[in-house]
Amino acid sequence: MVEQLAGGNFLLMVAIKVAIVASVFLPAISLIAMFSIWWERKVAGHIQCRVGPMHVGGWHGWAQSLADGLKLILKEDLIPKGADGFLFRLAPYLAFAPVFTAFLALPFGPQFVYESGLNIGVLYVLAVLSVEVMGVILAGWSSNSKWSIYGAMREACQLVSYEIPLGVSILCGVLVAGTLNLVELSYLQGGGLQTWFIFHNPFVFGAFFLYFIAALAENKRAPFDLPESESELVAGFHTEYSGLRFSFFFFAEYAALFVVGGIQVALFLGGWNSPLGRFDPVYMAIGYNAVEVGREYFAGGVGGGWPQTAQAMGLSVPALVALNVYSAVWFVIKIMTLVLIQIWIRWTLPRIRIDQVLYTCVKVLLPISLVMLAGTAVWIWMEETLRPAGEGGAPVVARLAHLSGPTPVLTTVTQTVLAALGVAMVLSAVAVVLRAFFARDTQPRKTFFPDVMPVGSDVAFTCSPVQAPADAEPAAE
Repeated sequence: MVEQLAGGNFLLMVAIKVAIVASVFLPAISLIAMFSIWWERKVAGHIQCRVGPMHVGGWHGWAQSLADGLKLILKEDLIPKGADGFLFRLAPYLAFAPVFTAFLALPFGPQFVYESGLNIGVLYVLAVLSVEVMGVILAGWSSNSKWSIYGAMREACQLVSYEIPLGVSILCGVLVAGTLNLVELSYLQGGGLQTWFIFHNPFVFGAFFLYFIAALAENKRAPFDLPESESELVAGFHTEYSGLRFSFFFFAEYAALFVVGGIQVALFLGGWNSPLGRFDPVYMAIGYNAVEVGREYFAGGVGGGWPQTAQAMGLSVPALVALNVYSAVWFVIKIMTLVLIQIWIRWTLPRIRIDQVLYTCVKVLLPISLVMLAGTAVWIWMEETLRPAGEGGAPVVARLAHLSGPTPVLTTVTQTVLAALGVAMVLSAVAVVLRAFFARDTQPRKTFFPDVMPVGSDVAFTCSPVQAPADAEPAAE
């Protein structure tokens, strides 16, 4: 579509693409980061029996992140004496730019993806995110501060170590999918909850949790937040930063949470697809069949402009727009659920030592991830061996042979059991959260001295003498 608007003019096409990126992705990333910061404060408040931000913006302090952003913009931009000025200024942008670039490959819907033809989408996103560590190292090195360089070196050591189990766990999903294209990953998981790759076999189910743990370390989240470690390093690699440049590191961190969660959703959790599959009420209302559309996509029938794509999917153009909006809602909900779990973990688990961080990676996660990879490969081979003959016919794409045709009984039973286990785990977590939120009688008292130390926005703090018991003896003169 962009090529048609540009009329074959290369410079005009580049200008249009830059305008789209600047007008869509930059506000979206800013909104995601601000919401995540506000959400983390609210979750932390409730976990610690507080209410979190309440005053700025009215309803539950929704504008607190805006106020903080305005404050950071107005604060003085300082550079330490002896610091490398050029590298010191470059580091925040080098930390933020890769995360911004990674958003271009995320598939929010069948057509809500900026670069749908990126056949190495998973590899591309991981590659650009790995550049972020360069910004962290430059920030620590150029600050001329021992606290900053300690944090930067911890980040480099941690990132390089945990990229191995992270990459191996991704390979488990890629073996099942047979593709690195993020759009194709979503089309392959449209049959409902049981067809999501996390439930394909027990080894991929385990790889999902390995990915999540390694992602915590990649994103510098507790209990792997050693690069910041305010109790030891003041604030780690960004100790000497202030103002707007300081905020770029936090924007990059929360945007990276979203991007890494997006890869996990596309690879393991069905991408943009609804867990109800063809029985989803919205799908039924607009006449959308995810499985049939997926087959049409791999046959090469889905492509071109919106009218052509809608016709190939058997939908009208308004129905196709509604489908993409609905898909984007599911995609964002899944990602924000993963972000919520990471926030929950941060305010629950204590920080571990750097030797424990490396021990966990080298002696725990790495061997387990290799076992999961080998198990996934053996499972796929066994699945091909046990596949019954039927009317499935030849697969549309040769590399997707294990996902086409009749499904072995072993695979069907495994997917059903793992899907039931996953639903039970989610419902248990929801029950725990609801019980903690509504069971106010089990929460600690907000104040043990309500007469002299009232709590709440409706009561002012005033000093009042403590009343002596009625049966107390008068003090001796």
